[in-house]
Amino acid sequence: MINYKQILLKSITVITFTVMLFSCSNSTEEVRNFLEEKNLPIGKAKDAYHVYKDSGRITSKLITPLLLDFSNRKAHPYNEFPEGIKIINFENNGKDSVTVIGDYALTYSKTEISEIKGNVVVINHTDKSRLETEQLFWDQKTSYFVSEEPFTLYQEKDTVIGIGFECKEDLSKHLAKKTVGKLETKE
Repeated sequence: MINYKQILLKSITVITFTVMLFSCSNSTEEVRNFLEEKNLPIGKAKDAYHVYKDSGRITSKLITPLLLDFSNRKAHPYNEFPEGIKIINFENNGKDSVTVIGDYALTYSKTEISEIKGNVVVINHTDKSRLETEQLFWDQKTSYFVSEEPFTLYQEKDTVIGIGFECKEDLSKHLAKKTVGKLETKE
C-alpha cells in the first residue's frame, strides 16, 4: 500500500509539473520585448572567434572574450564587447594588413559605425604604421577612422602626436589636428 501511495504521489507531481511546463505560451516576440525592457542582451558569446568571408576568401577575423548581442533593439540594434576586441582585416593575398585592438567596443548594425575605447591600437602590417589613442570611431561603410582624442601615429620615418584625426582604415591619407612631432617632408 505504501508503494502505491508513493507511486501515485510521484505521478501526480510529474503530471502537474508537465502541465505547468507546457502551459507557458510566450512567443518569441514577447521574450524579445521583455529582454529589451530589462536592457538584457538577446544573446551572449564567450571567447568568440568569428571569421568573415567574401566569395570564399577570408576578409577579416573578430576575436573577443565576451560578445553581448542587443540586436533586439528596434531603434538602434548593437553588439557590445565589454572585455575587449581584436579585429584583423586581411588584404594582399591573405596577409593581415590591418589589426584593430581595444579594451571595449560597441558596433551599431544599422549604421555600421563602431566605437572602440581604451588602449586603442591600429596596426598597418604592410607599411608598419601604428596608431594609438583612447577612443576611435570606425565607419565600416567608408572604411574611415575618426577621433577627437589625443593620439600618436608612428610611421616608418615620422611620429605624429596630436589631438583629433581622421584617416582611411589602412592609416593612409590622414588628416591630423593640433599636431606636434617629428615629420620628414620633401622640399
